[in-house]
Amino acid sequence: MQLETALMDPTFALVPWVVFLPVIGLVLNLLVGKRLGEKGSGAIASLASGGAFVVAVLLALGLSRNPEGATVPLLDWIRIGDLSVRWAFRVDTLAVLMMLIVSGVGTLIHIYSIGYMHSDVRHNGDPLRFRRFFVYLNLFIAMMIILVSADNYLMLFVGWEGVGLCSYLLIGFWFEKGKDGIGNAQAAKKAFVVNRIGDFGLLLALFFLFWNFKSFDFATIFAQAPQVAAAAPWVVLAITLFMLLGVTGKSAQIPLYVWLPDAMAGPTPVSALIHAATMVTAGVYLVARSQALFVLVPAAQSAVTWVGAATALFAATIAVG
Repeated sequence: MQLETALMDPTFALVPWVVFLPVIGLVLNLLVGKRLGEKGSGAIASLASGGAFVVAVLLALGLSRNPEGATVPLLDWIRIGDLSVRWAFRVDTLAVLMMLIVSGVGTLIHIYSIGYMHSDVRHNGDPLRFRRFFVYLNLFIAMMIILVSADNYLMLFVGWEGVGLCSYLLIGFWFEKGKDGIGNAQAAKKAFVVNRIGDFGLLLALFFLFWNFKSFDFATIFAQAPQVAAAAPWVVLAITLFMLLGVTGKSAQIPLYVWLPDAMAGPTPVSALIHAATMVTAGVYLVARSQALFVLVPAAQSAVTWVGAATALFAATIAVG
């Protein structure tokens, strides 16, 4: 059971800063990055991501002292009739682990990008490209952390869509390159469209969740799920299968894997960010976070297993061939 805010470890109150710091970094780059030049712009973005990693480490230390975790509310976000949705951060083992991975690997990618993107500016003669790239990187990190720290499915969906938008911007960063001068732009569009197919599945899952649970909060849904599954097992099956459709898009599983090879059209740091730290792990996180639903329907667990196994086998045959 999670702790109430008044009883939680003091370090848990820092969790909003894991998101705030990358946002502050991108705002500073937008406002003063042009005057600071490449080194200043890269330093701001890297320090922002690095600061988020430091906060994540502090949260991990706090979690070691209080493994129950906590929910840290920031504000009342939506209130319509009986629907009340808070913008609240979840501090538990899964969330903090993902924060460490996203901010830690993201910081290393930021640092590497400072030197990598210098040659891009030199060859293309547009100094604003450098600043714009780091704005996109910071935004990517912020959106991914919103996704993994959300305390409800609606907030998770905001981060989910934000990551999709950032992937489009970063894959198509070299939009003027590629086949016929539009190849990279087409790769970005392909990633965007394919992911929207998966996102439609997740959106349907959210509709079913609210229809049956009248809430988007993880705690409320997971507490009521056994009763709903006992009364109408098809409802939980539909929710989990729609979630799986979202996972296949975001994590490039069969049949929605087709965007991932074209994602290499972006700069190398983008490929590292998408493949290693953020986007493709979002689907894994969604299944892990929703395990209280998946365990209630063996058919959904089997579907996840078969999709993952088929994708792994198919990818291995491509690698061998």
